Amino acid sequence: MKLESIDIEATIEKVRSLIREDKQLSAGLKSMIELLILIITLLANRLNLNSTNSSKPPSSDPNRKKQPKNKSKRKPGGQKGHVGKTLEKVDDPDKVEVIKVDRRKIPQARYREIGFDTRQVFDIDISRVVTEYRAQVLEDDNGNQFVAPFPEGVTKAVQYGTGLKSHSVYMSQYQLVPYNRIKDHFADQMNIPVSEGSIYNFNNEAFQLLADFEAWVEDKLAFSGLAHADETGINIAAKRHWLHCVSNKYLTLYYPHQKRGTDAMNAMGILPRFQGILCHDHWKPYYKYDCTHALCNAHHLRELTRAWEQDNQQWAKNMKNLLETINIKVNDAGGALDAQESQKYRLKYRALLKEAEIECPEPIRPKGKRGRLKKTKSRNLLERLRDFEQDALRFMDNELVPFSNNLGENDIRMTKVQQKISGCFRSIDGAHIFCRVRSYLSTCRKNGIKSSQALELLFNGESPDFMM
Repeated sequence: MKLESIDIEATIEKVRSLIREDKQLSAGLKSMIELLILIITLLANRLNLNSTNSSKPPSSDPNRKKQPKNKSKRKPGGQKGHVGKTLEKVDDPDKVEVIKVDRRKIPQARYREIGFDTRQVFDIDISRVVTEYRAQVLEDDNGNQFVAPFPEGVTKAVQYGTGLKSHSVYMSQYQLVPYNRIKDHFADQMNIPVSEGSIYNFNNEAFQLLADFEAWVEDKLAFSGLAHADETGINIAAKRHWLHCVSNKYLTLYYPHQKRGTDAMNAMGILPRFQGILCHDHWKPYYKYDCTHALCNAHHLRELTRAWEQDNQQWAKNMKNLLETINIKVNDAGGALDAQESQKYRLKYRALLKEAEIECPEPIRPKGKRGRLKKTKSRNLLERLRDFEQDALRFMDNELVPFSNNLGENDIRMTKVQQKISGCFRSIDGAHIFCRVRSYLSTCRKNGIKSSQALELLFNGESPDFMM
């Protein structure tokens, strides 16, 4: 273990050697020095952790260096066959201004108009639109009055429209803009007074309208062939809670709960019914469910890196190289290896673990000591790779199973952004609103529907096509 070219292990061993040789040191002083050595070792291990050998995010890496890109023979710019995003003229401009030639500035002659040279300017017009509905009132000779019915949803003398509501929810729940800034946006840009209470009511209305969607997505995920599961910590009213996520390529469902384990997963209502392949990071409660499991090898790579860098485990370095090689071979094969190729790599995997047993043996239980035997992180990793071989290597044989749980981790990433912006949810109700609305928006985006369009459909009482 080294820190800025200082060999900490060698230094610690030198100190211990001096302590053993010095017969004049008291037992109490020796114990104190051993305690200090332990603390130094723990701190040094923490300082050496980064995004490549732990679950720490890349943003926390000190002075992180960007990896140089491999030089390519391609020319700069869009490549052949690339669909560009250049701004193009439209056939139906919203506004047309005709510019006539100033004949005073051209030679005198007889001219005829032969057409126009056109240029288009794309701009935006953020403005308030107030629609007044005037229901005709008729009265007969007997004084009976008949009033034309107002459109559905128009129930008050003055009210907010569905466009404003969907825009407010879009800014709050998708763009994660704080309530007071949304309030300022409506006041400054459109001269519309919208209170923070109204913004909350719009979010709550979206939550109520999405009750059927949540039930639908729960059933779809429960009976899907593959699902990713992950969880992350969130703060609700300054108390630790957990946000759970179950998702796949087309569906997403978030759920907040005060617990991290099976109580929360059961309350979510998906995993107790799930019979497909569940991809996760080996959080033990997932193994309480009777389904096929697949482990995230991105986690294994980081832990193997830590075992090599901090514990000098050569087997860990070799195992990391093997898993990366298998992943490349699987991708080249189109998603799964044939039986012969799969068996070849499986035997290499087992051979490396046999070597690991010699390099990182199981600790010997001291005589008379009972209870759980403490093991190193490297030993725990070795036993997990050995005991859960099928789950770790399932990506080799099943093209549905990915190498890692990155999809699940990506789906909960924006939750951390929300926590950075807001600090916490003020109440469990606010967390439930966020989770249900974000589940809907994430699912819509996975199915090719933009978030703003999805919210317009919601407030207009329409369901997306993929739910039909």
